[in-house]
Amino acid sequence: MKSNVIIAGVGMVPFSKPGASDTYDRMGAKAIRLALADAGIDYDEVQQAYAGYVYGDSTAGQVAVYQVGMTGIPVINVNNNCSTGSTALYLARQAIEHGVADCVLAVGFEQMSPGAIAAKYTDRPSPFARFDQLCNELVTEDLPLALRYFGGAGHEHMQRYGTKMETFARIRAKASTHAANNPLALLRKVVTAEEVMNDMVLWPGVMTRMMACPPTCGGAAALLVSADFARRKGIAATVTIEAQAMTTDRPGTFDERSMIKLVGADMTREAAQRVYAQAGIGPADIDVCELHDCFAQNELITYEGLGFCAEGEGEKFVMDGNNTYGGEVVTNPSGGLLSKGHPLGATGLAQCYELTRQLRGVAGPTQVAGARRALQHNLGLGGACVVTLYGRQ
Repeated sequence: MKSNVIIAGVGMVPFSKPGASDTYDRMGAKAIRLALADAGIDYDEVQQAYAGYVYGDSTAGQVAVYQVGMTGIPVINVNNNCSTGSTALYLARQAIEHGVADCVLAVGFEQMSPGAIAAKYTDRPSPFARFDQLCNELVTEDLPLALRYFGGAGHEHMQRYGTKMETFARIRAKASTHAANNPLALLRKVVTAEEVMNDMVLWPGVMTRMMACPPTCGGAAALLVSADFARRKGIAATVTIEAQAMTTDRPGTFDERSMIKLVGADMTREAAQRVYAQAGIGPADIDVCELHDCFAQNELITYEGLGFCAEGEGEKFVMDGNNTYGGEVVTNPSGGLLSKGHPLGATGLAQCYELTRQLRGVAGPTQVAGARRALQHNLGLGGACVVTLYGRQ
């Protein structure tokens, strides 16, 4: 028998620039304590823990968890590139849903280095070798690889559908207006689309610096419990996980020679369709969404992958104001990765933090009025995509 999975508590520390943050273990431990306090339970109640991070040595999860308590429970370390945090959430949800445990912790943290992301182990085959090969064949610009991936996908969208660079600038400007109301966002200055366009050019005609998320350090956590546990402990079952799906690449990622597909658009579409089918709803039923806007270009592509608009109509979705307050789906009310930054292991759980607060109706100045269903999208190249649907009871 499957059990309803309740988000009992969430916690998040403010994200910081590399070199300005606390150490990874302290950020993780603080996020755990915040989630426990939010749930109103002691660490002794936790039966399993899933700890997500990308850049760190083995068993770093134990180092963070042990600062909160040492009760002998399983601590499972998770690394799934940029979707690491939501992968930890996925595993925690499975443990509750299938009756393996009643109270499970998911925590994510990352202590990142300045500058573009680079490979750490160059003396062995790269998990991105096949991705890099195709990217090199399709994109010739001399740029850091992540910019080539997502800039290349944006450029393909521009060529295929006539999307303008100014549309990506409007997405970045929208992120800044949302982040201005979020005290946990790193970049809170409101910028206009014109200012984004006039920023340092990374790829002429395609991307400026403000269209890329900054590397940051941070931690976030969520405490998941079963309905029976919530009743026994008097925990309000306000927010539940209604559906969730994880997808990985299919052959089309490489065979169709498309940068849009190479950066995970098909994974996004398949995961979203599975979630909608599980819940018996459609994209029109979503009130608020936190999606993986590592680049403004990817946010637009993701609108289409999640079904918020038809393929090729992402620009119209933006121009009609359907991605913000008063529109069809408020996307990234937190400011998203473009404004918070992207500490890889923490990102998915930071999205969970924001959406849980939205559905509780306690998100303060970022609150989406009347939000009852929230969608989370977390994408990692290499690859894995996790889409999670939350509901307000």
